[in-house]
Amino acid sequence: MMTRPDRLSLVKWRPEEDEPLTATALSERLQTQAAAVSTLANDWAARDEPVSFKDFEHAIREVVFAFARIALMLFLALREDQLMRTYPAQVERDGRRFRRAPAIPRSLTTLFGVVRYARTYMREVGHHARRGFHPLDVALGLVGDRFSWNVLTMAARLATKLSFAEARATLAAFVPDAPSTEVIEHTVLGLGRHTAAWFEHAPAPEGNGEVLVIMFDGKGAPTATESELSRRRGKRRRRQLPASPRHRGRHHRRRYGKKPRRKKGDKSKNARVATMVVMYTLKRNGTKLLGPINRKLYASFAPKRHAFAVARREATKRGFGPGAGKLIQIVTDGDPDLATYAAEYFPEAMHTVDVMHVIEKLWTAGECCFREGTEPLRQWVEAQKDRLYAGNADEIVAELCQRRHAIAVTGPGNKGKRERLLGVIGYLQHRVHQMPYDKNIKQDLELGSGSVEGAVKNIIGKRCDHGGMRWIEERIEAIVQLRCIEANGDWDHFVAFVHDRMQAEAQRDGSRLRPQSSQPAELPSLLKAA
Repeated sequence: MMTRPDRLSLVKWRPEEDEPLTATALSERLQTQAAAVSTLANDWAARDEPVSFKDFEHAIREVVFAFARIALMLFLALREDQLMRTYPAQVERDGRRFRRAPAIPRSLTTLFGVVRYARTYMREVGHHARRGFHPLDVALGLVGDRFSWNVLTMAARLATKLSFAEARATLAAFVPDAPSTEVIEHTVLGLGRHTAAWFEHAPAPEGNGEVLVIMFDGKGAPTATESELSRRRGKRRRRQLPASPRHRGRHHRRRYGKKPRRKKGDKSKNARVATMVVMYTLKRNGTKLLGPINRKLYASFAPKRHAFAVARREATKRGFGPGAGKLIQIVTDGDPDLATYAAEYFPEAMHTVDVMHVIEKLWTAGECCFREGTEPLRQWVEAQKDRLYAGNADEIVAELCQRRHAIAVTGPGNKGKRERLLGVIGYLQHRVHQMPYDKNIKQDLELGSGSVEGAVKNIIGKRCDHGGMRWIEERIEAIVQLRCIEANGDWDHFVAFVHDRMQAEAQRDGSRLRPQSSQPAELPSLLKAA
């Protein structure tokens, strides 16, 4: 098996504690490293034995990463020299005086590995001195968490798609030093504290159509029970490992005891429901409405009313405000709460119930009148669907009332059939005005809520609803909102927004950027959203 050239050991450079960090020394090191890249390529190309591109690609990657680390250190050294030429020896901010102290070396983990740089420290003087600041860190927006901004945000982006452990393992395949799962989780929580401000201040997309479609749906995610939270937050017991992986189940039961058997109807998920919003526009082209255009997602575990307040705000941004005279279509699954909030926030909108939910009710009603799986049942449902698409939902209700009266009060199974039919009749009667499917077909509007159904599966189910997961609402809120930003294609804009916001604050008070947070933000409230 072929071995790599010995020269490689001379160019896989990492900074040492005693490495000179002056711009002159780093410039010389950079030139040496550049020559090493060329030499390495020539050595591999001139070898007599067979070589593979795979092995050379691995070898050159190490050398190029070392070159990039030196270039980063040189950049930091040059910026420090330029800044200190004009920076005063003493400064005053908000009545506090700071005096220049000697430069202190620091290690920073970047996309290319660990780099070291020296930066001057401005120490507060006086009887009530608290803390100082580093002018270079403030000027460049360097993170105070020993990881560069790009490493942290890349890890957080992966965590929106994978578990924290999988995100770390995936990132470690591409960068030399990946952050721990705890750092990744804290970064997600830190970025999650800015999502509400992002959704509020993000500009409306350009090039919208003439019709705005807004769909609402809910999805539950497993959350921790009080007993699970008390076990997490209590005093940690000394952990004893099981004899082998085969014995971990019985070891866990001895440690925590058996779980009580669930009663009939009890749910193990302890789900908390998030409200999902999908918004897009349609553009008229003859008799057709083309789209979707500028599709955006939003989800939150806050009360349902909050989602409607956000949707109202975003609709106004797009030019579909109250009194604009433009067509807005609301599509829901028939939830009465959603209907109430739709009438409150979008009184001018056309509210449509997802036709697939109505058809499911028709199958339920048909099975009360015909034997399940038979051809007469299928034919009856098809006939009711024709009525539905023709705008004759009231005729369906009338027929179901007649069929219910025709079922005897007594008899095997009759009570259940009558109750199920009564439930379907009540569902349809209260929503007949939300079933203008004939008008929707004529105007080429939406009949179903497939877009939001797919969104809840992708945003919430795919990442947050797996076996063994038990979330806290405020923590899962950060994941869900960041997933929406990623799905909207706004991740880079969001990260730039947070960085500029934090850097402006750091420049005002001399603090350092700290995107990590151990505490999640509170669930958004209606007043903040409106």
